[in-house]
Amino acid sequence: MTTWIVIGAVVIAAVIAVSIAVTAMRNKAIRENGVEADAVVSRVKETDNVDADGSYSGTTTTYYVTYRTPDGRQAEAKLASGKAFDNRIGKAWDADLREGSRVRIKYLPEKPNYAIRIG
Repeated sequence: MTTWIVIGAVVIAAVIAVSIAVTAMRNKAIRENGVEADAVVSRVKETDNVDADGSYSGTTTTYYVTYRTPDGRQAEAKLASGKAFDNRIGKAWDADLREGSRVRIKYLPEKPNYAIRIG
């Protein structure tokens, strides 16, 4: 039984590490090659996190923005900051975000459904 717990923990740790690496590479590609746009927070999704034992462990907030591409199409993207705390403004990166908030973003034209906040 203990062996399976250890194997499970290792698998979970590996999945988390891969997810972090993929997100970091995607955000780097957007920062280096992305297109800037003005966007509006179109919706805010809050998800309660529940541990395996059924206990509440916090809430995850996901922001979605809509923006116009250079050719005039409207797109919606999941918004990320790439960091939890913004030293430029001295607060959490999302402290001022609400539905209807205006933000400056960067996105990759070939993957317009994911954007990072740049301003």
